[in-house]
Amino acid sequence: MNTPHFKTVGVVGAGAMGRGIAQIAAQAGSAVLLFDTQADAVAKARDALGAQWDKLVEKGRLDAAAAAGHKARLKPVASLSELATCELVIEAVVERLDVKKTLFTELEDIVGPQAVLATNTSSLSVTAIAAALKRPAQFAGYHFFNPVPLMKVVEVIAGLKTATAVCEALTQYARQMGHTPVQAADTPGFIVNHAGRGYGTEALRIVSENVADFATIDRILKDQVGFRMGPFELFDLTGLDVSHPVMESIYRQYYDEPRYRPSVIAAQRVAGGVLGRKSGGEGFYKYEGSVMQPPSEPPAPKVDELPPVWVSPRAARRAELLQLLKDLGAKIETGATPSAQALTLVAPLGFDVTTVAAVDRLDATRTVGIDLLIDDKATKRRVLATNPATRADIRDAAHALFARDGKAVSVVRDSGGFVTQRVVAAIVNIASDICQQRICSPQDLDTAVTLGLGYPLGPLAMGDKFGPTNVLEVLFNLQTVYGDPRYRPSPWLRRRAALGLSLLHEELK
Repeated sequence: MNTPHFKTVGVVGAGAMGRGIAQIAAQAGSAVLLFDTQADAVAKARDALGAQWDKLVEKGRLDAAAAAGHKARLKPVASLSELATCELVIEAVVERLDVKKTLFTELEDIVGPQAVLATNTSSLSVTAIAAALKRPAQFAGYHFFNPVPLMKVVEVIAGLKTATAVCEALTQYARQMGHTPVQAADTPGFIVNHAGRGYGTEALRIVSENVADFATIDRILKDQVGFRMGPFELFDLTGLDVSHPVMESIYRQYYDEPRYRPSVIAAQRVAGGVLGRKSGGEGFYKYEGSVMQPPSEPPAPKVDELPPVWVSPRAARRAELLQLLKDLGAKIETGATPSAQALTLVAPLGFDVTTVAAVDRLDATRTVGIDLLIDDKATKRRVLATNPATRADIRDAAHALFARDGKAVSVVRDSGGFVTQRVVAAIVNIASDICQQRICSPQDLDTAVTLGLGYPLGPLAMGDKFGPTNVLEVLFNLQTVYGDPRYRPSPWLRRRAALGLSLLHEELK
């Protein structure tokens, strides 16, 4: 085992986060002094970690001697004063500014002048916590994610007065603990909690507009984009009592920036105690034990005779759509305008089906939209959208046609940008704005999000895959449809799209 950068580490707080930090620090070879104001919490944490290491030995995943070493290096202490010899002290206590400021003021008088003090805050300003310290240069943010041993990313956050050497030392130590460090500026939400605003918040907006229900939105985002969990499954797992305050906090800290606007739906559920799995099996889904009970998906309608199909000349991926229709056995019309019997297909980016039908003078009763932001071959689900005038028989015919090869089909109500376009555009736009603010590098942003949120791709890689110009077109058109500044494109995204650059292109410093 290599010599750890910090030989003696103090951890204040023996809850889930503190326990996890203590575990990986001991495994890195540091002597870990664990303190909590509740002595029994320290004892329970030590026993739990000991049992965990023993279990790893039983499974053959840890050497017995190594487990014994980990246990020996984890030492409970009864007072803050016993942390005097620590080279690094990491705090993992309640998320309150007054509590953290008081704690670090006490610690600064206990530890040596070269000791590093670090906060595991997820939402508070590192600079604000350090404001009362005599040595703010020795103070930084060190944000781990729960469960710490499994979530392999840590945000290293410099406050306004943090010394560069402190962040470098914490970065090196993170790697010794087996984690991937990312550098973040001291801004609301840092990287992960900031970048994560696009996924759930936009999904809540879509529900609030009655475009589709929770389960349909989850199915679409999992099957079209590849997310492991839909936003509403994720809300149920995390608990709205955790997720909603984060939404409110970041919104307020950015002085009511429209991109981060929280949802009345989430606020109402928090008020009613409908929080997710933790609230007796009731959230956006129902649960029996810990098993989610999703509503069944309606089967594709049976249609005896399908109408001919006419495809708008302005449809996204028109050539691919025509080939798909051929493969599905559709009768395709090739005239300049659709016949009176035709199913009329449009495939807009950002615009709603109603707008396209009106502008192109199409018969709205026979017009249906299909989402083709993503190549059909790369998805497990097709998404269609009706407009308010679409006839039921035309809707059913479109559904039956696109389900012919067995691929799942969801039919949603009209909205600008469909579900996937809106959520992907929100994710990419917020990530681009993070880069515009120089909160972190593009590479650190994608690393932090994939490790911290489990996205199938980082936000910028996602934008590159689906096309920066396509994402930009979705945002511009959403602005037109909704007249809402939340879809204002980031200048950073606009510049890269204009130059044909990858969103992961690293600019000159």
